[in-house]
Amino acid sequence: MHESLVRRAEVHAALGDPVRLAIADLLVCSDRSPGEIASLMGLASNLLAHHLGVLEAAGVVQRSASASDGRRKYVRLAIADLAAFLGQPRPPDHVLFLCTRNSARSQLAAALWTARTGYPATSAGTDPAPRIHRGALAAARRARIPMEDAAPALLAHIPARAQVITVCDRAHERLRPPQEWWHWSVVDPTDTPTAAGFDRALHELDRRIAMFTGFATHLKESR
Repeated sequence: MHESLVRRAEVHAALGDPVRLAIADLLVCSDRSPGEIASLMGLASNLLAHHLGVLEAAGVVQRSASASDGRRKYVRLAIADLAAFLGQPRPPDHVLFLCTRNSARSQLAAALWTARTGYPATSAGTDPAPRIHRGALAAARRARIPMEDAAPALLAHIPARAQVITVCDRAHERLRPPQEWWHWSVVDPTDTPTAAGFDRALHELDRRIAMFTGFATHLKESR
């Protein structure tokens, strides 16, 4: 039997339970800690551990440590084309991307969101840098994503009816957001500022947007 058929069968089997399918649906929009998933779904910790173990063994989800607090874990969808199996929510009318410095990830996310979906997006930071990181600007140019006129902005207020998405573990944990906010745990490329690192962050953001919207992504991850 062809290996791809076995792989697809494993994914279908993992998603064949309504609880596990609901967990995957929940993760389309946002990474969640196990505690958040348990609270949102009303699951006991031992039952949640079982379902996450099945999904993880099938490669549907993966867990990663927070970049801010290594004791905290986030669960994320691990299969880019899994959106075909899951419920597809309508893109919000407006998205606000948040991080700490507002110099790379949140700026790239806002520019990508607008370019890919046609819906407006803005960004802000809890402690904005003086300027956009040149590595982020270079990555945007390579991907032909307009971002030259962007500038870091301080998070002053949340616009009415905006969907807030944090793309920085530090900002997410500092702000202690309500459950309606979404979180995408994306590695900070400014920690080790290489062209490949910024391209990987851009690719991951584009993958997230494509997963959420169902649109095809055209970026290739830098090696």
